[in-house]
Amino acid sequence: MKLSLPTPAELKKLRILVVGDAMLDRYWHGKVERISPEAPVPILQKEYEENRLGGAANVALNIRSLGSSVTLLTVLGTDKASEAMRKLLDVADINAKIIEAPALKTTVKLRIMSKAQQIMRVDCENKPETDELLKMSVCFSELLKDHDVVIFSDYKKGSLAHIDKMIKKAFQANIPCLVDPKGGDWTIYKGAAVITPNLNELAQVIGKWSDEADFEKKVEILRAELDIKAILLTRSEDGMQLFEAGNSLSVPSNATEVIDVTGAGDTVIANLAIMIACGRSFKEAMVVANLAAGKVVRKSGTASLGYEELCG
Repeated sequence: MKLSLPTPAELKKLRILVVGDAMLDRYWHGKVERISPEAPVPILQKEYEENRLGGAANVALNIRSLGSSVTLLTVLGTDKASEAMRKLLDVADINAKIIEAPALKTTVKLRIMSKAQQIMRVDCENKPETDELLKMSVCFSELLKDHDVVIFSDYKKGSLAHIDKMIKKAFQANIPCLVDPKGGDWTIYKGAAVITPNLNELAQVIGKWSDEADFEKKVEILRAELDIKAILLTRSEDGMQLFEAGNSLSVPSNATEVIDVTGAGDTVIANLAIMIACGRSFKEAMVVANLAAGKVVRKSGTASLGYEELCG
């Protein structure tokens, strides 16, 4: 299929709303030269650390990096991790609508790296309370009318407890929604335009299959039951597969080198949303999303692509 990239002028006109679980991706970089005498674990000689935007915030960064306007709606704590995230959002020129939750630990994923190799990950998180989630729903309703497309980035950290109601509001406003799903209950995503699972996530919902024909049949039944226009399945080294009503289309991966797949799904859904907002078909959107994924996995850690990188 011929590649049909939007122009910078088209991208600049877009207004995309990203809703969901934003998090701070923290990296400790160093080198390992010996094993601890206290336990059979490596000792990292820490050299430096860095913070990056993760989760829904990385989706927003991917959109902003391509030149489109983006609003991030999320719930954060009032801790040091939240402060670090706000600074990164400001630097990236991302319009952030943050619901503050004093009792919440802002989600932090600490990755310990030795020579670009991840040797350990430490997560710190809890879930927001009911009052903050209600505030988020109200804010969503206020923001919806000013945007062309909505992305829901669901990492099951608690901020999307009312996603089913949000999707209904967007559907009624004729604004397409894209969902990066998690968990085994997809009824909460009913009415979305596109869902972008990987193979493991999809298998949790459809169960086992006997062959490719049975697999495609199960996916089509799921798509129809949930009233979803398309399911875009990411299949790692096997590329992507798009399921629309009654048919499917696959494209092979164009990744020539894979350094790190962290955050690749964020890049996929960001580029998919941009293409749909520009009026491109789901098939055209898949081709561009596949191109972007093949390029972003060449980078280490959570990353995004600029326009020149995507086109180059």
